[in-house]
Amino acid sequence: MQKKRSLIFLIICSLVVATLGHLFFITEWFQDRYMVGPNDGLQQMVTFKKLLYEQYSTGNFFYSYQFGLGGGTYSQLAFYFSTSFMFMLTAAFVYLLQSVQLIGPADTLFWANAAVFVSIVRLAIIIIITTYVFRYMKCNWMPAFTGAAIYGLSAIYFRHVTYWEFFADAMLWVPLLVFAVEKIIREAQGGWFIIAVAVTLFNNFYFAYVNLIFILIYIMLRWKIQLVENETNRLRQLKMYFFSGILGLGISAISFVPAVYGYLNNHRPPYSQQVPLFNWDNILFNSRFVIVPALFLILLFVFSLYKNRTFRLFAALSIIFILLHFTPLVASAFNGFSAPQYRWEYLLSFTIGGCVAFGLKYIDEISKKQLTIASIVVTIAYLFTVFLDKKISITSDLSFAVLTMVLITIFLLFMFIWGKNRVRLILLYTGFLIIPIVFANVFQYGLSVPGKVDEVSKNHLRSEDYNGEEQRQIIQQIKDRDNNPFYRIDWKVGSFNNTPIVQNFNGMSVYGSILNKHLLYFYLYDLNIDMGRESVSRYATLGNRANLYSLLQGKYMIIEKDNNSPIPYGFNKIIESENYIVFQNNNILPFARTAKMLFSEQEMKHTSVLAREYAMLEGAIVPNKNNTAAIPKEQNIIDTATLETVDASYNDNKLSVTDDKGGIDIIVDEIHPDTKDFYIRFHLENLAADQGFTLKVNDYKTTRKSNQSVYKTYDDNLTIRVSKADKVKIRLPKGDYILKDIALYQEDYSKLEQAKRQATETKKINWSDNRITITYNNQNNDNLMILPIPYEKGWEVKVNEETQAVKKVNYAFVGFPIEKGINHIKLDYYPPYFRTTLVITLISLILSVVSWRRARGTGPLSR
Repeated sequence: MQKKRSLIFLIICSLVVATLGHLFFITEWFQDRYMVGPNDGLQQMVTFKKLLYEQYSTGNFFYSYQFGLGGGTYSQLAFYFSTSFMFMLTAAFVYLLQSVQLIGPADTLFWANAAVFVSIVRLAIIIIITTYVFRYMKCNWMPAFTGAAIYGLSAIYFRHVTYWEFFADAMLWVPLLVFAVEKIIREAQGGWFIIAVAVTLFNNFYFAYVNLIFILIYIMLRWKIQLVENETNRLRQLKMYFFSGILGLGISAISFVPAVYGYLNNHRPPYSQQVPLFNWDNILFNSRFVIVPALFLILLFVFSLYKNRTFRLFAALSIIFILLHFTPLVASAFNGFSAPQYRWEYLLSFTIGGCVAFGLKYIDEISKKQLTIASIVVTIAYLFTVFLDKKISITSDLSFAVLTMVLITIFLLFMFIWGKNRVRLILLYTGFLIIPIVFANVFQYGLSVPGKVDEVSKNHLRSEDYNGEEQRQIIQQIKDRDNNPFYRIDWKVGSFNNTPIVQNFNGMSVYGSILNKHLLYFYLYDLNIDMGRESVSRYATLGNRANLYSLLQGKYMIIEKDNNSPIPYGFNKIIESENYIVFQNNNILPFARTAKMLFSEQEMKHTSVLAREYAMLEGAIVPNKNNTAAIPKEQNIIDTATLETVDASYNDNKLSVTDDKGGIDIIVDEIHPDTKDFYIRFHLENLAADQGFTLKVNDYKTTRKSNQSVYKTYDDNLTIRVSKADKVKIRLPKGDYILKDIALYQEDYSKLEQAKRQATETKKINWSDNRITITYNNQNNDNLMILPIPYEKGWEVKVNEETQAVKKVNYAFVGFPIEKGINHIKLDYYPPYFRTTLVITLISLILSVVSWRRARGTGPLSR
């Protein structure tokens, strides 16, 4: 009964502290402003929650045609929420509320509204788990709770939740892993290690990597610092870590393996920039990642506390991680040895919380002299840092606020040391809880106003800058006139590539950290499709290239009226509103197409992208196949054109532009009368060390990243489609560039129109969740069917009940053999290795239960 009352009291206190820690964003919520970042928060967090919730609530857990050009959401969104326990619990609660009609649709506005409340619950759980872990390690209730609150209320928690919410889930599993390790060391029990490893790996593969590096460091240091008598010997510990870890990995296999496959099937160019050894960051005043509490620093300089081994353990860990914080090399290592990312700093917050908890446990033993010396050292450190950092002033509001908190901390400590009694002890802990609560709310203000989070409001989420009424109406008009479920609309709001998910239509763009590498190669290398914006983590539009729109179900295009970009060939205006125009593609090709002529990727490698488009219209491009037809021809007419510089000089492939509207003109002397468009291809590099720029080719604009950007593709071969003109004008900002390999092709769209005339529409197609059924009469005896569905592991196909191999066709899409006559086709998608990992998960669960029950036996996992 006492334990039950203690748990209830802890839950209440944790919820109170968590709620007070969010007071700023709670008051913002009442003003219809949300705890959601203006960039990834809106583009990814609430958007992917909407998508996944709609899938999960209808029983579709694996695939979405609406995710970009289509994709396996279970594996590609495992980095975000698809396997997140916190999201799944939230989704179940939301589903329950919808079932009893207490709430309406769970759109992006709903998830933005819910963000602060989900965060409060998550933070309360973090504090509860961490308190129990510190209690298990023999810490008293109030110090344990205070240390847990300092961990949970840290700057990194609120930064993570606001900008990249799923990052914060990692903070749940760190104390659980520590608890599991301590159970092995203290009691030789491996059951909790199985659970901790399983939930860590299942929840998020990326932060499992970070957390397991931490727990390895913890174990190694723990071997150096013995906390209790009769600890399990190291050899037996190793056996238990190994066997328990294997079982935990096995339990998580159904999530972890598809997630890792998604990561490995992504494409991101290697980070080529040099990572510096040292980077200054003011962790006492204004770091974006971690602000070291004054209480921690004071306790760190009370040297008598180091007699306590647990304090020594957490102090050592904290010092190590503080030193590691200052080297971007470690930030790179925690990010898979890629670009330095400071996502791991919550580990330091945890060790600081542990250090505070076990320092406060022995506060009675701190003498006045020790406290005086520690306070003087820490005060000097703060003052010295102010004078050292030129970005802050001793008279600034920031300095005043931080130094005030330092003085209050010192005052509270001296108040207790000079007169130790219960009242002062309560005041002491109350003050030590109020300080991080105040800090948390001040930090939230810093995120909201300078960080522009306050711009994320109800008005913004219903505006034309995100999801406007006029936009929704015009999309509904398209839906009302076309009931085909497979067409796609080329439309996004500004640079919001996930607009199709927000506005609930099948689009042609997506923004996410994990995407299908075949599609990225298709855009970057195979077809050289310019997206209007260089980026490694997104794709969008089809560069106004009519052949590709017709091949990939791009039936509609929405543009703003003040957008002067050229419209693809074959598109006609069908709808007009106050601010938008809708165009329809009159040459759209069937969803299910068949081919007899096959072209090999190897031989097509030496052709232009226009020839590759022709090959896809006439037949199909496959990885390994002797060509069954002549490779389509196109003519490069650059030799018949004249190059003239405009406010620039051009020698030996180096273009020096002397005016912001300078560049090169290509004067075309001989244009075939049937030509509709030009395809111009060239290699372009900016020689500036750190400068993004806008490239303009006639009426077409696109932006390129700085050479220092972590999102640069490093693919500098561009193909731009422009309308036929006597002059092709390439314009660049003032600067120096490498411009070479210029080629110019004419397109008359005769092959597209021929493909349209010869196309046979397949009417018997049904797509439900992760299953597609097609009935097709192959009267032309074609040997391959191609679908505009991105190729990825997990697709299975049966043709007339015979299993067939799913092939990668046209560089990135699904194809499979068909037979002459009637073909009854069934395609299913399951996450990669789903059946195998399901069996592994079930077997591992059974073995884990058996091992748990043998906890008093003699097996490797037992006591």
